[in-house]
Amino acid sequence: MRIDCTCIYILPVTISDATPDLATSSGATTTPSTDQAWTPRLWGVLAVLCLVMFLDGLDVSMVGVALPSIGTELGLSTTSLQWIINGYVLGFGGLLLLGGRTADLLGRRRVFLIALTVFAIASLVGGLVDNGTLLIASRFVKGLAAAFTAPTAMSILTTTFKEGPARNRALSIFSVFGASGYSSGLILGGLLTSAGWRWTFLMPVPFAVLALVAGPRDRAADNGGHDIVGAATLVSGMLLAVYTVVSAPARGWADPLTLGSFALAAALLASFFVVENRVAHPLVRLSILRVGSIVRANLSIVALFGSYLSFQFIMTIFLQSVLGWSPLEMALGLLPAGIIVAFGSPFVGRLIDAFGTARMIIAALTSLSLGYLWFLFAGSDQPHYAVAILPSVLLLGVGFALGFTSIMAQATSGVDDSEQGLASGLVQTSAQVGAALVLALTTALVTAGSHTATGISGAGFHQFHSGLVLVTGVALLGLLITVSPLLRRVLNPA
Repeated sequence: MRIDCTCIYILPVTISDATPDLATSSGATTTPSTDQAWTPRLWGVLAVLCLVMFLDGLDVSMVGVALPSIGTELGLSTTSLQWIINGYVLGFGGLLLLGGRTADLLGRRRVFLIALTVFAIASLVGGLVDNGTLLIASRFVKGLAAAFTAPTAMSILTTTFKEGPARNRALSIFSVFGASGYSSGLILGGLLTSAGWRWTFLMPVPFAVLALVAGPRDRAADNGGHDIVGAATLVSGMLLAVYTVVSAPARGWADPLTLGSFALAAALLASFFVVENRVAHPLVRLSILRVGSIVRANLSIVALFGSYLSFQFIMTIFLQSVLGWSPLEMALGLLPAGIIVAFGSPFVGRLIDAFGTARMIIAALTSLSLGYLWFLFAGSDQPHYAVAILPSVLLLGVGFALGFTSIMAQATSGVDDSEQGLASGLVQTSAQVGAALVLALTTALVTAGSHTATGISGAGFHQFHSGLVLVTGVALLGLLITVSPLLRRVLNPA
């Protein structure tokens, strides 16, 4: 049985940012009256940030494709191989909020360059080691580094480009590189793995060095107080929560250790909220969670990432382990979605200007929901690609292209420059932790009742039905949350 199915545990999109906020009563966003001139300096900053975005997507998808070869050479089991991906998720999801706030407090350029240096070194180490434990450790360190580069890159973008058309345009270009990196990584991963899996780890190194040389400059940091107790409770609580989520399917959701870990993580996070309400300089200003548009954006990103990644996970298993497609065939089959995002994202900024983020997110989640529903009803044990798979892939591409930039825009709109790192870290934490939870539940449903390591021995399309229902339900729930303010205005016009 193939184990390539673990290749899409996290999305290409680890970094992104924001623009205008929630729709007004007319559905349009409020933007400044004047646009921002695009100087060579602005283009240079955007180029570096886009390079890091491309690097993130490239690295994630290339490593995923290489997993079977890594397992063969290093003698790793399927469970151990999954931790090459989950180790990254653990480090990334556990420290995102701290990473974003650290950039606000210590200086974005400084944090960005230090974290990028660690990212490059971890990539180099991962390509040279001959031990599975060290390889997983390097992935964890890489995730920690990305937890600082991702929100820092977003906050650099949102503080460099003024809220409105300029930021919308920058975000659209930013999104293109994320999709291009991920799509390119799927193809390059298949090609490089044939030459040796180590090249999939080593290839990002020169990209990281190039980004370091051209590292962006930023504004002065906020020199407010440091919330050490808050940072300790948040990091420990988030790390334990993410670890419990990604390990629960293998250990069992009702296992005493799983339940105990969830309880301890909840206690640590509850302590964090108590601390934040009492310290003079909180790590996270909790009042930001009272802004309805920001809360809805964070819930929308859970629906977008959670459903999208889980569907890709299902398709990866189904296409390779059930239908017998090769990794390259699978990558080409899913490639249209990445192409749509790459070529469609540059126009999303203009659509946000015209219609507002709320309506764009509604359109995105509607497209995603239709894509999942299509495959749910059109899929079969021997599906015709053009009839059952391609329409879903196209709808998902449209949904992600519209939703990614729009959600990031809404999540950081109206936030002061001193807290852009916090807002960026918050939405990315929601994306990664939410996606990990939905993916863990999907994996449990897909492998339920199976006694094999991969959970798909002798399976047909029916094996994936419950997982597809969950994915569809998550997207529909996100759509309902997003549309609820518009429904309230319609029902209560006063």
